[in-house]
Amino acid sequence: MVQLYNLHPFGSQRVVPCKREPAHFCCGQDVLFVASTAASCRVDVFTLREQGRCEALGSFATLGPVLRMAHSSAGDYLVTIEEKSKATFLRAYMNWRCMPAGSSRVCVRMVGHKMEESYSEALKEQMSVVEMPLSDPPLCISCCPVNGDLLVGCKNKLVIFCLKYRVINQNLTVLDFERSLILHIDNLIPVEVAFCARHIAITTELDVLILKLELVQQSADRTEQCAQGVSAPEKAMDGGSPPTHPLQLELDEFIICQKPVELLGEQSKLCEIPVILESTELPVEDTKHFQVQYLLFRQFAPDQSPFGFCEETKLHSVQLLPVYQTAYEETENKRKLLSLFCFFSLPHVGYLYSLGKLVELISTYQYSEKSEQAVLTPQFLHVITSQNLQCFTVRCSAAAARSEDPYIDTTVKACPPVTLDVCTLRMQLFIGPRAICHFKNHIILLTKADTEDITERRKPTRRMLSRKTDHIKSRTNSESEPGWNLYIINTVSTIQLYREMVEYSRTYENVKTESCIHLLSEAHLLIRAAIMDPHFLKSDEKEDLLRAFRESCAFLGDCYSRFDTKDYHLALPYYRMSGLSMTEVLKRLVSEGDEIQTYERGFIFYLTHSLNEDSNEELSKESGSKVLQILYLADPVQLPDILCSPSMRNICPLTAVKYLQKVEKMMPSVVLTLTKAFFALKMGDLAMYEHEMHSYKETTLACGFIGQPRLLQQRKEGIVTPTEFAVHLKETQPGLLVAATVALHENSKIELEEADTFFKMLCNSSENTIPQLLVDFWEALLVVSSQEKILQELLLRVTSQYVQRISKKQLPETKPLKTTEDLINSCSHFGLIVPWIASIMSVGCSSDKDYHEDISRLQSLLCSQSINIASVLPVLEPLTEADSVGLAVRVLCNTRLGNYEAAIDQLLTRCPGAAVIYAQHELKGDTQALWWNKLLPELCKRTRLTGNDCPVLISSLKAETLSIVAMELELRDFLSLLPGDGTAAFFLPHLLHCSQRKLLT
Repeated sequence: MVQLYNLHPFGSQRVVPCKREPAHFCCGQDVLFVASTAASCRVDVFTLREQGRCEALGSFATLGPVLRMAHSSAGDYLVTIEEKSKATFLRAYMNWRCMPAGSSRVCVRMVGHKMEESYSEALKEQMSVVEMPLSDPPLCISCCPVNGDLLVGCKNKLVIFCLKYRVINQNLTVLDFERSLILHIDNLIPVEVAFCARHIAITTELDVLILKLELVQQSADRTEQCAQGVSAPEKAMDGGSPPTHPLQLELDEFIICQKPVELLGEQSKLCEIPVILESTELPVEDTKHFQVQYLLFRQFAPDQSPFGFCEETKLHSVQLLPVYQTAYEETENKRKLLSLFCFFSLPHVGYLYSLGKLVELISTYQYSEKSEQAVLTPQFLHVITSQNLQCFTVRCSAAAARSEDPYIDTTVKACPPVTLDVCTLRMQLFIGPRAICHFKNHIILLTKADTEDITERRKPTRRMLSRKTDHIKSRTNSESEPGWNLYIINTVSTIQLYREMVEYSRTYENVKTESCIHLLSEAHLLIRAAIMDPHFLKSDEKEDLLRAFRESCAFLGDCYSRFDTKDYHLALPYYRMSGLSMTEVLKRLVSEGDEIQTYERGFIFYLTHSLNEDSNEELSKESGSKVLQILYLADPVQLPDILCSPSMRNICPLTAVKYLQKVEKMMPSVVLTLTKAFFALKMGDLAMYEHEMHSYKETTLACGFIGQPRLLQQRKEGIVTPTEFAVHLKETQPGLLVAATVALHENSKIELEEADTFFKMLCNSSENTIPQLLVDFWEALLVVSSQEKILQELLLRVTSQYVQRISKKQLPETKPLKTTEDLINSCSHFGLIVPWIASIMSVGCSSDKDYHEDISRLQSLLCSQSINIASVLPVLEPLTEADSVGLAVRVLCNTRLGNYEAAIDQLLTRCPGAAVIYAQHELKGDTQALWWNKLLPELCKRTRLTGNDCPVLISSLKAETLSIVAMELELRDFLSLLPGDGTAAFFLPHLLHCSQRKLLT
């Protein structure tokens, strides 16, 4: 693996026209702030233009020499730590863009000071300085790039100031701060801090601690608990013994060399560094409160670096880098924080961590020399040493891409791994680099050469970047130490560097495969990082970047296709991301007329998977034949699948059959036989078709379609359409077609709705017409399906179809594949038809006989325990009670629902002859009381009203009802049920039978 790619990320450089020697500097949105050395106590402001051009905007005086400074893009303010009379002050400079070139009156106010409207109006036209007093001297500062809040590091504590937008009147809003939270951390003196999205990174000389403030809603009744939590640091300050730092014990025991420690995630709590929160906001009900989550603790030993002395091993350049979600048009102004990264460095090694759901080390950077400072960007890590400006690649975009889409490493999408080796893109010689910062695509670099360095610089062998001559630095202060320069180095555009990477990768194509892939992966990540930039949508290079992204995917697809690598499968997702068609990929990889060309696994993997997709792209006859030739040599088992691909529609059937016959000699199978039959139909060779179809039994053939569903149905634009094979089976072997479709459904090869469309298209039916073949499929599926949801859906469908045919007097267009008796014998969802239904149907009209199959199927379904009667009642509405079919269905439904009285009333009214038969079959157990409570009184009442004109009622009463009641009731109860006006001779035999039964017992 090549560790140093001598690329050219740095373009031209320009000199910042500073009149005073810089001590500190930082960048704003489009400006550069330069604080001079202790002699002048001023901050010069320069505007940054295109191509690194720099113009003086003005300057303003500070209270004293600036020790630290930082700019916040949110709020556009500059915050400084200044020193005067051996005291340090924390100041924020607001509205600095209104400053004139010379000195001017400045509004100075204390933080949180209530401003009167008359006093505030002046703030529109002048710079204001907000002073923030602290009980302890400020040591370091950091501004949150997301919301502009300020973090200040002091000895044993961190103080957070929230940025506030105070509305003075309709025309004036003033920026201010509010001291909101103090983090008390005993025995910790921060050297540097970083603050972003409630994440806090703290470094001492050898320790790193990363915390996250989690927002917790806390009601007023928990205020007392909160106060108790805050009292701990006060006790410590009053003289109580503070918590002992774990390292203190080791020092007391004279252990000089501390052991390096790394604690990630939940384990970082074991560092035993207590953090106590003190809220300084005014207490309000149901206010916001925070709790601390530990993310990372890392401790380094003083002698860990093998390159330097122990006292030189100190941490520096801690930084939190936010990466935002890929911008889209509708959310352009709503950036969502996607990932957060933390970087910190020792003199000879740097560490980059990802702070997501998992805290993990993603990259380690080894420097060739001792580093002075480093700055991290979404695309690069820039490090300065005593002689060089070095540019390293970073993996932030790879990690962020996976945070945005956890399923990115699939057959559809891919991204170079986070674990990709880091490399150095450039080591640019400079004389005495001292400090560095970053702004958009510019590096600001301070160099300060010693006397011997200046001598060396005059030698012609030392070269620097091309230096523009339009901004020559003028020095009016002769007393200033010579040899310093402040440069703005323009990094080349993403597209330009991408082109150079691609060009450079070609030198490794034939000698170092992994290096070629590595460099193209770097180029891909470079483009991906640019696309994830929040300013991407407004970029002039937007279309070029998107084009380059697709091109980089194509290059990576070529690599994984042509080279023999362990990650050959990545050819597929990268080609898909490139937007290239299969024909275009074939042109890139297949040489015309080269019969001995060999193909690697990646290309075969891409071909087989692409052809197995339901693509709308159709290869030409020639391209299809070439693909067939390639795959026959590489993977002959796949040939049946490949030939059934929609992309191979134009393949010559005769050529396909010849290849299939070759494969059959090596490895025969039912799928291969079905494929041959498929192409025999295409050729019109029915003799060959019949021969192939008789090679196996129908059940085996039906299962064979599971191995290749596209023999029967293909998808075009997401719609399932039947093939010529399916059309032929419909005419010749409909049973096999239905069985095969059932097998496909049960093996999740076709959905229920897709099967509906398939059969409707096959039978040329309209959208609202249900062909008999589809009903056959539903009935066959009822036999084998075990999914309750599917079963209820099928039962509802077949019931609806039976009802529609009966009510509208429609006959099926084809003969059903199974009779009702077949279904009852093979399917538990079709029950035995109860005997009393035959009594009802015997009095029906003769026309019902034409629809006997549908009627009996419907009755059989309602007689089973599978169907949910309540759910099918609306479907049964078209069947009126006027005919015997409707009556039987109504009585069946009432019986299934437990409404026996309603069922008896229906029978007594419409078909009294069936009432007793119904009662004999249904009235048992708990429902038997209906014999004497319901049926006997009703029969007696109706017989009395109709007299001898109703022989059926008399027969039912005499033959069955009275016999049953006499057997079940006591004599007194039986007598009480008999009508007072009845004929004694009619009831006497039953009374004698009841009394004799009593005597016998």
